Amino acid sequence: MRLYDSMTQEKKEFVPRDGDHVTMYFCGPTVYNYVHVGNARPYVVSMVAKRYFESLGYRVTLVENITDIDDRIINKGIAEGRDYREVAEQFARAYREDTDRLGLGRPDVEPLATEHIQEIIDLIAGLIERRHAYQSGPDVYFDVDSWSGYGKLSKQQVAEMRHGDRIDVGEGSKADPLDFALWKGAKPGEPAWDSPWGPGRPGWHIECSAMSLKYLGAGFDIHGGGRDLIFPHHENEIAQAEGAGEAFARFWMHNGMLNLSQEKMSKSVGNILTLRHILDRHRPEALVTAFLGSHYRSPLEFSEDLLEETEQQVDRLRNVFAALADRAAAAPGLPAAGEAAPALTAADRALLEKVAARQQAFDDALADDLNTAAALAEVFGLAREANAALAAGDLSRAGAAEARAQMAGMVRILGLDAVSGSEDAIPPEIVAMAEERRAARAARDFARADALRAAITERGFEVRDAPDGFKIVPTR
Repeated sequence: MRLYDSMTQEKKEFVPRDGDHVTMYFCGPTVYNYVHVGNARPYVVSMVAKRYFESLGYRVTLVENITDIDDRIINKGIAEGRDYREVAEQFARAYREDTDRLGLGRPDVEPLATEHIQEIIDLIAGLIERRHAYQSGPDVYFDVDSWSGYGKLSKQQVAEMRHGDRIDVGEGSKADPLDFALWKGAKPGEPAWDSPWGPGRPGWHIECSAMSLKYLGAGFDIHGGGRDLIFPHHENEIAQAEGAGEAFARFWMHNGMLNLSQEKMSKSVGNILTLRHILDRHRPEALVTAFLGSHYRSPLEFSEDLLEETEQQVDRLRNVFAALADRAAAAPGLPAAGEAAPALTAADRALLEKVAARQQAFDDALADDLNTAAALAEVFGLAREANAALAAGDLSRAGAAEARAQMAGMVRILGLDAVSGSEDAIPPEIVAMAEERRAARAARDFARADALRAAITERGFEVRDAPDGFKIVPTR
């Protein structure tokens, strides 16, 4: 596999540090509000990367932190008359609930900053000892001038960064405008932890350096996040870790930003859509497909039109899987236990040859810097070919089942398990409504039957009449 590294700005052959074990760290959210849909893109990238590496036989450890102490959390608590912990716990829980709805699973470790204060203190102490940090009053700052590699990720020169910069109110104790806080002395009424420099709390950047090194060790494989984190957050992470004498990330993986009306989706321009809002309006698979349809490093024009388009794509995929399942269940031919498998038909072999070719192109796309857009195109192409084979009516039960299994493996890597129907669970109340509708049709109460069909559709399912009764298919 070749992976683009933001540090060297080129694709490089990816070989894990630990042989068959891939180690990844992605920056998670600061939990002071519901996460916006832009936070979901690095989450999807990280979870799909994890699935891809696992499909290659690697063991993967993915760490994604949650920042649960921050000025914004404290200020929200003060404004609402609540303890900062209550605010952080509420929105950390909401973040997990919302990302659970994506159906991608969870990272292996989701550390909270407040649970790693000692590791943070130890890292700061090491930086002071190596003369890369200094105490000024109750605060501790990283001395940017002391670290010659500063700016190597963002490709900025320190002198240019300093030009026109100034020391903000509240940072008057630091020696240089570029120096950044490692430890913030506590102000009256603020949460604080004891430290060698007095009561206070960690700065934002030091948290990720400490937690990534704790869980993944020096020189871990991949560090990811949005492009907006390259400077200053990731630049500062590198300075802190390497300044303390630790090798840091070997590959830097940055996803492009979401754009609304040609503007970067950000809180500052007021065009935020929360992930919760999007998932209340659209199926998770539609959002995942929208993200995967563009290369992760590219900016993404995000709109309601895009989601409506991916809803239709999801429907087409789901219908192909359902049709293949119907053919596999209905057509004769599966052998009993101990009997030889029937020979594949010419139609079977023709479709399975196309499956193999698409699978190879799919694998090649993902091996080329996780090109999910190209991989997804292969899935859609295969779906069209499977539809054509089904329409011709020559597929055997075995051929349809094999094609469906191969396609299911492809969509699973992309986090689109639900379209294959492998994890669909029809709620009991929907089944009961479908049963009532069948009874209404038998009684020729077509008005009631139509009302029940409409109610089932309203809840995101379609009831289809079949010779032996009915079939329920999820829609959205």
